Amino acid sequence: MIVTDLPGYPSLREYQRIVGTKQFSAIEELAGRLSGVSLQEINSTRYGGGVSEILISYVPFLNALGLETTWSVMEAEQPFFDVTKTLHNFLQGREGGFSPEMIETYWEAQRQNEGLIEDDADVVTIHDPQPLGLVEFLTNRELERKRLLWRCHVQLETVPTTAVGSIGNVLRRLVEKYHAGVFSSFQYLPLWNVPSFIIPPFIDPLSEKNRDLPVSEIDATLAKFGIDPEKPIVTQVSRYDVFKDPVGVIQAFKNVRRKMPCQLVLVGGRACDDPECFIVLREVRETAEDDPDIHILDLPPDSHREINALQRASDVIVQKSIKEGFGLTVTEGLWKEKPVVAGSVGGIPLQIRDGWNGYLVSTVQETADRILHLLRHPETAREMGARGKEFVREYYLLTRGVQDHLTVIDQVKNGRITARDSVICYHPQVVTTRMAGCAARH
Repeated sequence: MIVTDLPGYPSLREYQRIVGTKQFSAIEELAGRLSGVSLQEINSTRYGGGVSEILISYVPFLNALGLETTWSVMEAEQPFFDVTKTLHNFLQGREGGFSPEMIETYWEAQRQNEGLIEDDADVVTIHDPQPLGLVEFLTNRELERKRLLWRCHVQLETVPTTAVGSIGNVLRRLVEKYHAGVFSSFQYLPLWNVPSFIIPPFIDPLSEKNRDLPVSEIDATLAKFGIDPEKPIVTQVSRYDVFKDPVGVIQAFKNVRRKMPCQLVLVGGRACDDPECFIVLREVRETAEDDPDIHILDLPPDSHREINALQRASDVIVQKSIKEGFGLTVTEGLWKEKPVVAGSVGGIPLQIRDGWNGYLVSTVQETADRILHLLRHPETAREMGARGKEFVREYYLLTRGVQDHLTVIDQVKNGRITARDSVICYHPQVVTTRMAGCAARH
């Protein structure tokens, strides 16, 4: 089919040069089968966080393929985001309850966004729990005419459904109204009555955050933030979120520095739907104790080139998450040919083969030991980094994500999905990791 490049965005042929003709031809074939189908993406923030970063590239890519795609964002007051942050933490295992007032705050925001789902959208993908309840405002006729997908980016760990009216039961009831659910990993699939697809997230290799940069720009970025280019650099990029464990990263760094001079760069951004970041940032600064070797950066959400430069200047990338849906900052580090030391949680083990392109860790001491090993053995670090980039090229770029998601849309819109307890996977790395493949749930 003929593709149309969009002004202000990379040419689709640039992506083809990166991933090859075979994969790109498969994407074009899928887009051809979906010709005339209108798509809509809905989430809770335009800037900040992995979901918005995915959609910033994904939506223009689909439009360039000739698929009419729109992106809508919820509008809500701060109390709503306080509630959904509590819900996010709850789903990832933190204890906590939900008062009637919190539940009413959630539903009031859903009512305020009642018309967000477009009348002429054929397939609507709703991301994460924030806009999940919008399905309640569709008529039975609309549900029959449209196809709704719920894409869950968080690491689902706690979804109890024992008590009638519990938050778990509410979530399950809502999700089971969708035509399919999309999850990042087999590990945390809820046993709900909805067809489920496994699709890991992805990065855009031509975005400002991931494209190649001149050395002069990297050097200028280090100078801007007072980072010594002659001293080894260890970097973690993530929101200031307790589940990213930035305090644990500082503790690991201090253990490393006792044995080898180095510096730590914590690069944090804010998402408007994450009100806890200010609390975590304050704790991080208190733990750092004004250490001159610890650079705590609180950057605006559009600081993509600066983050890119800092990652490329680093000797080791860390992502010491204790809960993680997938971990796109791991993908970014691997793409930039850096060895990554990361928590063995969520979707991170899909990306890191322990000892091959990075290390998986569980404790502060393990993190420190692996960082120190890589700093002392730069040749090993370079070999791991080279393997990591090729791994991401094959499995975790925008092109693979588009191919997988269009396959799901094609299956839901044009296929014959009738097994309400099926789990379907098209992503080859996930199939390989599972060994047994994408088998049905019990």
